[in-house]
Amino acid sequence: MAFDFKKEYKEFYLPAQKPALVTVPRMSYVAVRGEGDPNTEGSAYKRSIEVLYAVAYTIKMSKMGDHRIEGYFDFVVPPLEGLWWTTDGQPLDFGDKGALQFISMIRLPDFVGRADFDWAVTEATRKKKLDCSAAEFFNYDEGLCVQCMHMGPYDDEPVTIAAMKAYAESTGHPFAHDERMHHEIYLSDPRKTALEKLKTVIRIPIA
Repeated sequence: MAFDFKKEYKEFYLPAQKPALVTVPRMSYVAVRGEGDPNTEGSAYKRSIEVLYAVAYTIKMSKMGDHRIEGYFDFVVPPLEGLWWTTDGQPLDFGDKGALQFISMIRLPDFVGRADFDWAVTEATRKKKLDCSAAEFFNYDEGLCVQCMHMGPYDDEPVTIAAMKAYAESTGHPFAHDERMHHEIYLSDPRKTALEKLKTVIRIPIA
């Protein structure tokens, strides 16, 4: 059976609908950076998703070809994630999506090293006929955060974030938007899921 990160690491992917503290270890990702409104047709964000899945599935399906990755095990491609911030360092303004900066990303299994990642980018570009040069091997050490499952539309996230902020401050850990960023993990496909049923993990760094 393929290894499923969501099932094996429920503390990171399936939190409760009430805020809680979590310490997140260093993880590796295939990532693409960009900016602008993610909902715009042909946006940099939507293009980044194509690249991420092309590279992630090339790694997953490497077992079918000639390239052998040491330590490989079959896995379910983890969910899409995103780090979000604004250039002025202020809290996210969900009403001004054009000012958003992002790192779109998908977690990689620990057996993926730099050389195998570079191979996957080249192979995905060749097989998918898609420019994957923007993909980067991204390591992120997130550390102490407050985390919560948000149910419903993305535009309703400020209500959940306000509850997270109140909880974090009650434990003596104010938000810490420095080199660590607002983090979201998308467990639902918005093309196939009713807005009120969307599941999004929200994770925010704290001091």
